[in-house]
Amino acid sequence: MKTLDFKTWLEQLNALNRGQKDRLRTELERRGNADEVIRLIEHDLQEKPLCPHCGNTQLQRWGVSCKLQRYRCRQCRHTFNALTHTPLARLRHKDRWLPYTQALIDGASVRQAASTCGVAKNTSFKWRHRFLSSPARQKAGQMHGIAEADETFFLESFKGKRQLPRKARKRGGKAAKRGTSVEQIPVLVVRDRDGATADFRLTGVGTREIEPVLGPLLAADVILCTDGAAAYTVIAKNLGVEHHPVNLAQGVHVRRGAYHIQNVNAYDSRLKQWLLRFHGVATDYLESYLGWRRMLERFGKDILPGMCLRAALGKERHFQQVTAT
Repeated sequence: MKTLDFKTWLEQLNALNRGQKDRLRTELERRGNADEVIRLIEHDLQEKPLCPHCGNTQLQRWGVSCKLQRYRCRQCRHTFNALTHTPLARLRHKDRWLPYTQALIDGASVRQAASTCGVAKNTSFKWRHRFLSSPARQKAGQMHGIAEADETFFLESFKGKRQLPRKARKRGGKAAKRGTSVEQIPVLVVRDRDGATADFRLTGVGTREIEPVLGPLLAADVILCTDGAAAYTVIAKNLGVEHHPVNLAQGVHVRRGAYHIQNVNAYDSRLKQWLLRFHGVATDYLESYLGWRRMLERFGKDILPGMCLRAALGKERHFQQVTAT
Protein backbone atom coordinates (compact mmCIF):
# COMPACT_ATOMS: atom_id res chain seq x y z
CA MET A 1 0.00 0.00 0.00
CA LYS A 2 1.26 3.45 -0.92
CA THR A 3 1.98 5.95 1.85
CA LEU A 4 -0.79 8.33 0.74
CA ASP A 5 -3.34 5.49 0.63
CA PHE A 6 -2.23 4.34 4.07
CA LYS A 7 -2.68 7.82 5.56
CA THR A 8 -6.15 8.04 4.01
CA TRP A 9 -7.01 4.65 5.52
CA LEU A 10 -5.80 5.75 8.95
CA GLU A 11 -7.97 8.88 8.82
CA GLN A 12 -11.02 6.71 8.20
CA LEU A 13 -10.48 4.77 11.46
CA ASN A 14 -12.23 7.49 13.43
CA ALA A 15 -15.42 6.76 11.49
CA LEU A 16 -15.55 3.17 12.80
CA ASN A 17 -17.93 2.34 15.60
CA ARG A 18 -16.86 0.38 18.69
CA GLY A 19 -17.90 -2.99 17.27
CA GLN A 20 -16.00 -2.40 14.06
CA LYS A 21 -12.89 -1.32 15.97
CA ASP A 22 -13.05 -4.48 18.08
CA ARG A 23 -13.41 -6.57 14.94
CA LEU A 24 -10.46 -4.78 13.33
CA ARG A 25 -8.34 -5.28 16.45
CA THR A 26 -9.20 -8.99 16.53
CA GLU A 27 -8.41 -9.41 12.84
CA LEU A 28 -5.04 -7.65 13.18
CA GLU A 29 -4.17 -9.80 16.20
CA ARG A 30 -5.05 -12.99 14.32
CA ARG A 31 -2.99 -11.98 11.32
CA GLY A 32 -0.11 -11.14 13.64
CA ASN A 33 -0.44 -14.55 15.28
CA ALA A 34 -0.48 -16.27 11.88
CA ASP A 35 2.70 -14.43 10.81
CA GLU A 36 4.42 -15.39 14.07
CA VAL A 37 3.41 -19.03 13.63
CA ILE A 38 4.81 -19.06 10.07
CA ARG A 39 8.07 -17.60 11.41
CA LEU A 40 8.31 -20.28 14.09
CA ILE A 41 7.50 -23.06 11.62
CA GLU A 42 10.09 -21.98 9.06
CA HIS A 43 12.73 -20.88 11.58
CA ASP A 44 14.95 -23.92 11.02
CA LEU A 45 14.75 -23.94 7.21
CA GLN A 46 18.15 -23.37 5.62
CA GLU A 47 18.87 -22.18 2.08
CA LYS A 48 18.77 -25.83 1.00
CA PRO A 49 16.57 -27.84 3.37
CA LEU A 50 16.52 -31.63 3.21
CA CYS A 51 13.72 -33.45 1.47
CA PRO A 52 11.70 -35.22 4.22
CA HIS A 53 10.90 -38.05 1.80
CA CYS A 54 14.37 -39.06 0.58
CA GLY A 55 16.84 -36.72 2.32
CA ASN A 56 18.06 -35.16 -0.92
CA THR A 57 19.33 -31.56 -0.91
CA GLN A 58 18.73 -30.87 -4.60
CA LEU A 59 15.49 -28.89 -4.35
CA GLN A 60 13.66 -26.15 -6.16
CA ARG A 61 11.15 -23.67 -4.85
CA TRP A 62 7.63 -24.73 -5.80
CA GLY A 63 5.40 -21.78 -4.98
CA VAL A 64 3.74 -20.74 -1.74
CA SER A 65 0.69 -22.37 -0.19
CA CYS A 66 -1.06 -21.14 2.97
CA LYS A 67 1.84 -18.66 3.39
CA LEU A 68 4.33 -21.54 3.62
CA GLN A 69 7.12 -21.93 1.09
CA ARG A 70 6.85 -25.22 -0.81
CA TYR A 71 9.77 -27.13 -2.31
CA ARG A 72 10.07 -29.85 -4.92
CA CYS A 73 12.71 -32.55 -4.73
CA ARG A 74 14.62 -33.03 -7.97
CA GLN A 75 15.28 -36.68 -7.11
CA CYS A 76 12.00 -38.16 -5.82
CA ARG A 77 9.81 -35.39 -7.33
CA HIS A 78 7.78 -35.00 -4.12
CA THR A 79 6.75 -31.56 -2.92
CA PHE A 80 6.79 -30.49 0.74
CA ASN A 81 6.87 -27.58 3.17
CA ALA A 82 8.14 -27.07 6.71
CA LEU A 83 5.11 -28.88 8.20
CA THR A 84 5.47 -32.04 6.13
CA HIS A 85 5.92 -35.13 8.32
CA THR A 86 5.18 -33.19 11.51
CA PRO A 87 2.17 -33.79 13.80
CA LEU A 88 0.70 -30.43 12.78
CA ALA A 89 0.67 -31.13 9.04
CA ARG A 90 -2.63 -30.26 7.30
CA LEU A 91 -4.10 -28.51 10.35
CA ARG A 92 -5.89 -25.25 9.58
CA HIS A 93 -6.41 -21.92 11.36
CA LYS A 94 -2.74 -21.17 12.05
CA ASP A 95 -3.75 -17.81 13.49
CA ARG A 96 -5.24 -19.69 16.47
CA TRP A 97 -2.31 -22.01 17.17
CA LEU A 98 -0.55 -19.66 19.59
CA PRO A 99 -3.72 -19.05 21.67
CA TYR A 100 -4.22 -22.83 21.69
CA THR A 101 -0.69 -23.48 22.96
CA GLN A 102 -1.38 -20.92 25.69
CA ALA A 103 -4.47 -22.97 26.59
CA LEU A 104 -2.19 -26.02 26.88
CA ILE A 105 0.14 -24.09 29.15
CA ASP A 106 -2.84 -23.08 31.30
CA GLY A 107 -4.09 -26.68 31.46
CA ALA A 108 -7.46 -25.77 29.96
CA SER A 109 -10.05 -28.42 29.24
CA VAL A 110 -11.08 -29.30 25.69
CA ARG A 111 -14.21 -27.13 25.93
CA GLN A 112 -12.39 -24.22 27.57
CA ALA A 113 -9.69 -24.25 24.89
CA ALA A 114 -12.35 -24.41 22.16
CA SER A 115 -14.17 -21.42 23.60
CA THR A 116 -10.98 -19.38 24.07
CA CYS A 117 -9.66 -20.04 20.56
CA GLY A 118 -12.97 -19.89 18.72
CA VAL A 119 -12.89 -23.43 17.33
CA ALA A 120 -15.28 -26.37 17.55
CA LYS A 121 -15.06 -28.80 20.46
CA ASN A 122 -14.07 -31.68 18.15
CA THR A 123 -11.37 -29.50 16.60
CA SER A 124 -10.04 -28.67 20.06
CA PHE A 125 -9.89 -32.38 20.93
CA LYS A 126 -8.09 -33.19 17.67
CA TRP A 127 -5.62 -30.35 18.16
CA ARG A 128 -4.86 -31.38 21.75
CA HIS A 129 -3.57 -34.80 20.79
CA ARG A 130 -1.83 -33.60 17.63
CA PHE A 131 -0.05 -30.87 19.64
CA LEU A 132 0.91 -33.42 22.32
CA SER A 133 2.10 -36.11 19.90
CA SER A 134 5.76 -34.98 19.93
CA PRO A 135 5.96 -34.05 23.66
CA ALA A 136 4.65 -37.54 24.47
CA ARG A 137 7.79 -38.99 22.86
CA GLN A 138 10.27 -36.43 24.19
CA LYS A 139 11.75 -38.04 27.30
CA ALA A 140 15.13 -37.96 28.95
CA GLY A 141 17.38 -40.46 27.22
CA GLN A 142 19.73 -41.07 30.14
CA MET A 143 19.95 -40.35 33.84
CA HIS A 144 22.98 -38.82 35.52
CA GLY A 145 24.22 -38.81 39.10
CA ILE A 146 21.55 -40.06 41.48
CA ALA A 147 18.45 -41.40 39.72
CA GLU A 148 15.21 -42.21 41.51
CA ALA A 149 12.65 -44.69 40.20
CA ASP A 150 9.20 -45.53 41.48
CA GLU A 151 5.83 -46.63 40.15
CA THR A 152 2.63 -44.68 40.34
CA PHE A 153 -0.82 -45.94 39.42
CA PHE A 154 -3.75 -44.55 37.45
CA LEU A 155 -7.26 -45.94 37.50
CA GLU A 156 -8.10 -47.52 34.14
CA SER A 157 -10.53 -45.32 32.23
CA PHE A 158 -12.57 -45.89 29.09
CA LYS A 159 -13.61 -42.25 28.96
CA GLY A 160 -15.03 -41.34 25.55
CA LYS A 161 -15.72 -44.91 24.42
CA ARG A 162 -19.23 -45.81 23.35
CA GLN A 163 -18.94 -49.47 24.30
CA LEU A 164 -17.39 -50.41 27.62
CA PRO A 165 -15.82 -53.82 28.36
CA ARG A 166 -17.26 -53.64 31.88
CA LYS A 167 -20.09 -52.04 33.81
CA ALA A 168 -19.76 -48.28 33.99
CA ARG A 169 -18.67 -46.72 37.28
CA LYS A 170 -20.27 -43.68 38.79
CA ARG A 171 -18.51 -40.39 38.23
CA GLY A 172 -15.69 -40.02 40.69
CA GLY A 173 -15.93 -43.73 41.36
CA LYS A 174 -13.09 -45.82 42.65
CA ALA A 175 -11.68 -49.19 41.74
CA ALA A 176 -13.72 -52.23 42.69
CA LYS A 177 -10.85 -53.49 44.87
CA ARG A 178 -8.55 -51.64 47.22
CA GLY A 179 -4.85 -51.51 46.44
CA THR A 180 -3.29 -52.53 43.14
CA SER A 181 -5.39 -54.57 40.73
CA VAL A 182 -5.97 -55.02 37.01
CA GLU A 183 -7.94 -51.78 37.11
CA GLN A 184 -4.82 -49.84 38.04
CA ILE A 185 -2.44 -48.89 35.21
CA PRO A 186 1.18 -48.80 36.46
CA VAL A 187 3.50 -46.05 35.24
CA LEU A 188 7.21 -46.13 36.00
CA VAL A 189 8.65 -42.66 36.65
CA VAL A 190 12.42 -42.17 36.60
CA ARG A 191 13.94 -38.83 37.56
CA ASP A 192 17.42 -37.64 38.45
CA ARG A 193 18.40 -34.76 40.71
CA ASP A 194 18.83 -32.39 37.72
CA GLY A 195 15.18 -32.79 36.76
CA ALA A 196 15.62 -35.14 33.78
CA THR A 197 12.43 -37.19 33.65
CA ALA A 198 11.21 -40.27 31.81
CA ASP A 199 8.05 -42.28 32.36
CA PHE A 200 6.68 -45.47 30.89
CA ARG A 201 3.28 -47.12 30.94
CA LEU A 202 3.75 -50.70 32.06
CA THR A 203 1.73 -53.90 31.93
CA GLY A 204 3.06 -55.03 35.31
CA VAL A 205 5.52 -54.13 38.06
CA GLY A 206 7.83 -57.12 37.91
CA THR A 207 11.42 -57.41 36.73
CA ARG A 208 10.32 -58.55 33.27
CA GLU A 209 8.30 -55.36 32.70
CA ILE A 210 10.58 -52.80 34.39
CA GLU A 211 14.10 -53.83 33.32
CA PRO A 212 13.67 -53.32 29.53
CA VAL A 213 12.65 -49.65 29.98
CA LEU A 214 14.81 -48.81 33.02
CA GLY A 215 18.02 -50.41 31.79
CA PRO A 216 18.75 -48.09 28.81
CA LEU A 217 18.37 -45.03 31.08
CA LEU A 218 21.04 -46.03 33.57
CA ALA A 219 24.71 -45.54 32.83
CA ALA A 220 27.25 -47.66 34.70
CA ASP A 221 28.10 -44.81 37.12
CA VAL A 222 24.49 -43.93 38.01
CA ILE A 223 23.34 -44.44 41.60
CA LEU A 224 19.82 -45.86 41.64
CA CYS A 225 17.44 -45.09 44.50
CA THR A 226 14.15 -46.98 44.78
CA ASP A 227 11.73 -48.28 47.35
CA GLY A 228 12.19 -51.73 48.84
CA ALA A 229 10.56 -53.67 45.98
CA ALA A 230 12.53 -56.84 45.23
CA ALA A 231 12.34 -56.26 41.46
CA TYR A 232 14.69 -53.28 41.65
CA THR A 233 17.30 -55.24 43.58
CA VAL A 234 17.35 -57.87 40.85
CA ILE A 235 17.44 -55.25 38.10
CA ALA A 236 20.32 -53.33 39.71
CA LYS A 237 22.30 -56.57 40.07
CA ASN A 238 21.65 -57.50 36.44
CA LEU A 239 22.71 -54.04 35.24
CA GLY A 240 25.66 -53.76 37.61
CA VAL A 241 24.65 -50.36 39.03
CA GLU A 242 24.92 -49.11 42.60
CA HIS A 243 21.55 -49.42 44.30
CA HIS A 244 20.22 -47.85 47.51
CA PRO A 245 16.68 -48.96 48.40
CA VAL A 246 14.71 -47.20 51.13
CA ASN A 247 12.26 -49.20 53.20
CA LEU A 248 9.26 -46.88 53.40
CA ALA A 249 7.15 -49.52 55.13
CA GLN A 250 9.51 -49.36 58.12
CA GLY A 251 9.60 -45.58 58.13
CA VAL A 252 13.01 -45.27 56.45
CA HIS A 253 12.79 -42.35 54.03
CA VAL A 254 16.43 -41.24 53.69
CA ARG A 255 19.70 -43.16 53.82
CA ARG A 256 23.05 -41.46 54.46
CA GLY A 257 21.42 -38.09 54.00
CA ALA A 258 21.34 -38.29 50.19
CA TYR A 259 19.68 -41.52 49.10
CA HIS A 260 15.90 -41.21 48.90
CA ILE A 261 13.01 -41.14 46.41
CA GLN A 262 11.44 -37.90 47.58
CA ASN A 263 12.23 -36.16 44.27
CA VAL A 264 10.31 -38.66 42.15
CA ASN A 265 7.50 -38.93 44.69
CA ALA A 266 7.09 -35.14 44.69
CA TYR A 267 6.88 -35.23 40.89
CA ASP A 268 4.20 -37.95 41.08
CA SER A 269 2.25 -35.82 43.54
CA ARG A 270 2.39 -32.75 41.27
CA LEU A 271 1.38 -34.87 38.28
CA LYS A 272 -1.69 -36.32 39.96
CA GLN A 273 -2.74 -33.00 41.45
CA TRP A 274 -2.50 -31.42 37.99
CA LEU A 275 -4.54 -34.23 36.40
CA LEU A 276 -7.47 -33.67 38.79
CA ARG A 277 -8.68 -30.76 36.63
CA PHE A 278 -9.51 -33.18 33.80
CA HIS A 279 -11.83 -35.35 35.94
CA GLY A 280 -10.30 -38.56 34.72
CA VAL A 281 -7.93 -39.29 31.83
CA ALA A 282 -8.73 -41.91 29.22
CA THR A 283 -6.16 -44.71 29.42
CA ASP A 284 -5.72 -44.62 25.62
CA TYR A 285 -4.40 -41.05 25.91
CA LEU A 286 -2.44 -41.44 29.14
CA GLU A 287 0.96 -41.08 27.41
CA SER A 288 -0.14 -37.75 25.90
CA TYR A 289 -0.96 -36.33 29.31
CA LEU A 290 2.29 -37.65 30.77
CA GLY A 291 4.19 -35.91 27.96
CA TRP A 292 2.13 -32.75 28.50
CA ARG A 293 3.19 -32.61 32.14
CA ARG A 294 6.83 -33.38 31.33
CA MET A 295 6.84 -30.49 28.86
CA LEU A 296 5.49 -28.07 31.46
CA GLU A 297 8.06 -29.27 34.01
CA ARG A 298 10.92 -29.01 31.48
CA PHE A 299 10.24 -25.41 30.57
CA GLY A 300 9.26 -24.36 34.08
CA LYS A 301 7.60 -21.03 34.82
CA ASP A 302 9.16 -19.32 31.78
CA ILE A 303 7.30 -21.37 29.17
CA LEU A 304 5.94 -19.33 26.26
CA PRO A 305 3.41 -20.27 23.57
CA GLY A 306 6.14 -20.21 20.91
CA MET A 307 8.25 -22.71 22.89
CA CYS A 308 5.23 -24.95 23.28
CA LEU A 309 4.50 -24.74 19.54
CA ARG A 310 8.05 -25.73 18.60
CA ALA A 311 7.81 -28.65 21.01
CA ALA A 312 4.59 -29.71 19.25
CA LEU A 313 6.42 -29.53 15.91
CA GLY A 314 9.17 -31.77 17.29
CA LYS A 315 11.79 -29.05 16.72
CA GLU A 316 12.79 -28.62 20.37
CA ARG A 317 15.17 -31.56 20.53
CA HIS A 318 17.25 -30.33 23.44
CA PHE A 319 15.42 -28.85 26.41
CA GLN A 320 17.00 -27.09 29.34
CA GLN A 321 16.31 -29.31 32.30
CA VAL A 322 14.57 -27.50 35.13
CA THR A 323 14.89 -28.74 38.68
CA ALA A 324 11.53 -28.84 40.41
CA THR A 325 11.04 -26.51 43.34
